[in-house]
Formats: sequence, C-alpha cells, structure tokens
Amino acid sequence: MTKPKDLASLDADWLLCQPTTVTKLIAEARAVDWDFTNWCYTSGYDASDPDACRMFECLLAYAVREGGAGLN
Repeated sequence: MTKPKDLASLDADWLLCQPTTVTKLIAEARAVDWDFTNWCYTSGYDASDPDACRMFECLLAYAVREGGAGLN
C-alpha cells in the first residue's frame, strides 16, 4: 500500500469533516419529514450508529423547543 502524498486532500472529501451548523442539520431533517433513516442518508451519518440516533433526537428536541420543527 502506498502512502498518499497529501492527507489534507483526503479530509476534504470526507463528508463528516465538512463544517455544518445545527440550523443546516435541522433543515435537512425537516426536508425529509423528520425521518431518521432518510436524514442519515442525506446527511451522511450511519443509521446504525447510536451517536447518530442521539444527535437526531437532540436536533428534534431542539427544533421543537425553538418552534422550528415544522411538525403538525
């Protein structure tokens, strides 16, 4: 196996290294009607990861508290 010449270029392609905001994550969740599996697919998180599930639940709770969940 050869070592990549520029490791920084690999980081730029890795989805989870790209900066994001709570607002953007909430907007993505709202766009998929707060469906966890679809949110994971669109945001790049693994649906089997318990941390992703906790993050989604926290986003939902935050959005509901702030009144921006868009839930009926």
